[in-house]
Amino acid sequence: MRKAFNKELLSIAKRDPRVFMILADIGYGEIEEFAETFPDRFINCGVAEQNMTGVACGVAMEGNIAVTYSIANFPTLRCLEQIRNDVCYHDANVKIVIIGGGMAYGELGISHHSTEDIAIMRALPNMVVLAPCDKAETVALTDAMMAYNGPVYFRCGYKGEPDLHNGPIEAKIGGSAQLRDGKAATVFLAGTVGVNAKKAVEELAAEGIDCRLVSLYSIKPIDKAAIVRAAKETKAIVTLEEHNICGGVGSAVAEVLMDEGVGDVPFKRLAMPDVNATKVGCQAWMREQYGLGVNDVKNAVKSLLK
Repeated sequence: MRKAFNKELLSIAKRDPRVFMILADIGYGEIEEFAETFPDRFINCGVAEQNMTGVACGVAMEGNIAVTYSIANFPTLRCLEQIRNDVCYHDANVKIVIIGGGMAYGELGISHHSTEDIAIMRALPNMVVLAPCDKAETVALTDAMMAYNGPVYFRCGYKGEPDLHNGPIEAKIGGSAQLRDGKAATVFLAGTVGVNAKKAVEELAAEGIDCRLVSLYSIKPIDKAAIVRAAKETKAIVTLEEHNICGGVGSAVAEVLMDEGVGDVPFKRLAMPDVNATKVGCQAWMREQYGLGVNDVKNAVKSLLK
């Protein structure tokens, strides 16, 4: 997914001279072509994410589009004060892109996890929060993000993630993508952990339980209409996210259900428990360890339908 993002960003930069890429000494193997093509629009601030964010805000305030880019939680938690006070307060046209959301860097431990980022970023005024689930959504949402005037948080995957869509799609800020229809229950996914939701829904269908599958790629603003339809047209709702259970996608869906007066639908959030992820291993294994596996989704749907 990171390769798809960088390719699309380079394509946009070739058409729009306002696009700048600003890094904290990371991303090698993917960003060289941008740096070589636009050396005057490529800034490496060194291992100094706070400075990176301040520089990006200054670049944006001069009428440009500034893209900060780094792995996991480093361009968010390490420079949260600068994002809040510089970027969001000034409504600056800065795009904060992380590579490897959730536990993509599972072997490197909690310092490289981004499992509180959605809750924190969506709490910031003026901030848009996007989480594509595959390459098709990555490309479409990169286009939408770069066309939007204002702060955006873009939670990109790492590499080798399977496709959930069959081909290119159109996506918009505030939208969602229905991957499968069904009347038994709705499974809402966000991000690359959606591969487990898709497998679960396919296995449930083989058992005669047809579920609706929806990618909530825009977490803030969120597609309220899709959530309300799910509550009215299906018998239960399950959310799946690779994030702490506090304040993430499941919380956002629950807020909509209550605010829109459809909160009586059976509902279950599948997310990481509110603990530090002390286990170490590959992303797929980590998901199983923390309740985000295929069987976890299937069991949640079946328990709600009972």
